[in-house]
Amino acid sequence: MKKSLPLFILCIFLCRMSFAQQEIVNELNQKYVKYTAISDKIWQLAEPGYLEDKTSELLISELTSAGFEVKRGVGEMTTAFVATYGSGYPTIGILAEMDALPGLSQEAVPYRKAKYVNAYGHGCGHNLFGVGSVAAAIATKNWMEKAKIKGTIRLIGTPAEEGAGGGKTYLVKEGVFKDIDAVLHWHPGDNNNASPNSSLAYRVANFSFSGLAAHASASPEKGRSALDAVEAMNYMVNLMREHISPETRIHYVIKNGGLTSNIVPDYAMVEYTIRNPTAQGLEEIWKRLMKTAEAAALGTETKMSYEILAGLYNLLPNDVLAKEMQKSLEKVGGVKYTPEETEFAEKIRLTVNSQSLAPLTAAQEVKPYTSGLAFPASTDVGDVSWVTPTAGLSTATWVTGVPAHSWQAVACNGMSIGHKGMINAAETIALTAQNLFKDTKLIEQSKEELYKRRGAKVFEYKSLAGDRKPPLDYRK
Repeated sequence: MKKSLPLFILCIFLCRMSFAQQEIVNELNQKYVKYTAISDKIWQLAEPGYLEDKTSELLISELTSAGFEVKRGVGEMTTAFVATYGSGYPTIGILAEMDALPGLSQEAVPYRKAKYVNAYGHGCGHNLFGVGSVAAAIATKNWMEKAKIKGTIRLIGTPAEEGAGGGKTYLVKEGVFKDIDAVLHWHPGDNNNASPNSSLAYRVANFSFSGLAAHASASPEKGRSALDAVEAMNYMVNLMREHISPETRIHYVIKNGGLTSNIVPDYAMVEYTIRNPTAQGLEEIWKRLMKTAEAAALGTETKMSYEILAGLYNLLPNDVLAKEMQKSLEKVGGVKYTPEETEFAEKIRLTVNSQSLAPLTAAQEVKPYTSGLAFPASTDVGDVSWVTPTAGLSTATWVTGVPAHSWQAVACNGMSIGHKGMINAAETIALTAQNLFKDTKLIEQSKEELYKRRGAKVFEYKSLAGDRKPPLDYRK
């Protein structure tokens, strides 16, 4: 917590900033205890996607108390909300995620100790993500109010980022971002980094096959195996891997393969996830995947149906916004550990399977700015980045070397190391928003970059999940 630093160190830190920037940083440090208490409540709640009712209410309560107008239940999602302060141009949006992950219940200790058996845990740090973003929005609003700055700050509460939730895709389809001029976001991580990344476009779907049941020994000729169809599809897809681009990813799992080996399975289902660096490339892979499913059904005399569960665009980087984010992050700096935190970090690092771990002091550093990075995973922020200029950062909320979606990440997210990274992210976002309000030319430049990257000024958004409604029961 920066306010506990020796006075001369704090002076050095603040002297890198203007008076207006210092005011924002001072406010967030003064509210450190308040915001970390809220993040700990959400960490304890650990609510899954589309079921973040208490989490959403906690965030809304803070925003309402701070003077934001809140619209609830946006995009047919009960936990989604939009909180707005101000009016007119420019409108700066800040994303706030909320959901937890299944099977990652964990106490805030440097060894494996579940709080609840098979329960949810914040393995991706969305307890910090949501609160840090709210803190940034409130700090920006208070500066705008005091300095009489024209414009609008908007906090978007986005549920169900994990798995097949895709909450932001339904907000984009609802038009939530159509009048937002730039979007800022962040994510917990094990380093401090504001370099822009691309990501992989993504689609997940269930392929179901229906056949004819029969006694597997007495009358197998009367049966038509749905499991055979699934295995035939999987075999053809595995052959196809030789003839696709190396950046493409295809994963599958058989979710239903029959009830017993003595009955020819009349129903089987396999879930497929496909990824590609571009939405166009994803559609090409999808067409080929469909052919394997159709061929499998034809060859086994079964019937095939499919359901698209989720679809995400690839993330479009924006150097204009990212460079402003980098400047702010460099002013804020990294995370410095106390002796107690260092002891925690050293213990938890012993549980991490990694061949080359960076030193613990890496948490104090800000990585240099680099363009052209590719993140080999997917995020529903990608859909947002196609409709409005978008930039994000990560901060060291986890001990260096700790992976996302792990019990180690859950432990860090529930203690002071995570708290410090959260406040650093809030400061960085608020300072970046401040710069955009003061220099709106940056926003116009970021829009020109967006038009160039997507190849058109006018863009008609079509969800890669098709016309489906939010899968509100996907975590039940």
